Amino acid sequence: MTVFERTLRPILFRVGGGDAERAHEFTLSRLAGLGAPFMKALRSRYAVSKPVEVFGVRFPNPVGLAAGMDKNGVALASWPAMGFGFVEVGTVTAHPQPGNDRPRLFRLRDSEAIINRMGFNNEGAAALAGRLAAAGDVGIPVGVSLGKSKVTPLDEAVEDYLTSYNLVQEHADYIAVNVSSPNTPGLRTLQDKSAIGALLGALAGKTPVLVKIAPDLAEPAIAELLEVCLAYGAAGVIATNTTLARDGLAPADQPRAAEAGGLSGRPLTEKARKVVHFVHEETGGRLPIIGVGGILDPDDASRLFDAGAALVQLYSGFVYRGPALTRAIVRAFDPAADRRPS
Repeated sequence: MTVFERTLRPILFRVGGGDAERAHEFTLSRLAGLGAPFMKALRSRYAVSKPVEVFGVRFPNPVGLAAGMDKNGVALASWPAMGFGFVEVGTVTAHPQPGNDRPRLFRLRDSEAIINRMGFNNEGAAALAGRLAAAGDVGIPVGVSLGKSKVTPLDEAVEDYLTSYNLVQEHADYIAVNVSSPNTPGLRTLQDKSAIGALLGALAGKTPVLVKIAPDLAEPAIAELLEVCLAYGAAGVIATNTTLARDGLAPADQPRAAEAGGLSGRPLTEKARKVVHFVHEETGGRLPIIGVGGILDPDDASRLFDAGAALVQLYSGFVYRGPALTRAIVRAFDPAADRRPS
């Protein structure tokens, strides 16, 4: 057990009387206020360099912070200090929005999982663009996850995404199109062949665009989506988002199973690996994959790399394990390994 797990995590989990979202906000505010000396100390402890190049972008190492942790980009400078090779901010929408009613974020400790129904709460794409412009080069690539504003009808979704894209793309190393969150009504229908084709066609430009897919799609639906991604020049796929399934929960967490929202963490580990493997096999390796879902130790990350992921991202694993997990995954990563799935 790491120092974070023994000392800091118990404190953070008690913040706000155990309210997960208040603890999240508290942590972000503290990270945003860290001074240069402390940043330097963190970097010397956690940052490990193992550079890789994916979809034309050079990453100091292959482990990134997933979208949802720093939606509004308030703690950009802290993520490289904690060893991340890239950070994905957002999901951000064209219109600022408060998200769904609280409570909307729940820890399932025995299962090492999280349920969220945040609903894309964010300050809007314009605010994020201003923050990214002010931050400048933070030392690692920055991706921006885009979602549909809740007030925007589905038949106007392309224009909504395009508004956000035009605001942020010059500040982003890549763009992630989030059409797979379960917490915005109707959003997952944008994974359909015609919808994703129209969206990718509108967002074509110099900035790499990746599509984030749900782990709950059947393989034929994933295959159809991948055909469109290849046809429209998507730079890659992020696999996966949270799941609506409730398989694999520990007995103590079963009362939480009825909570609406997407589940992440340990119960998603094997499902994410299978989706990554399928995407890699289906495309013959032509679409780079960012693997995300249920990474709580270096072996989990290694299995995603072996399944075909070029990069990985952490969310729940970072909540439960802290920055030592980032360092451990990078140290275990062999950039020269043959990653062809068996």
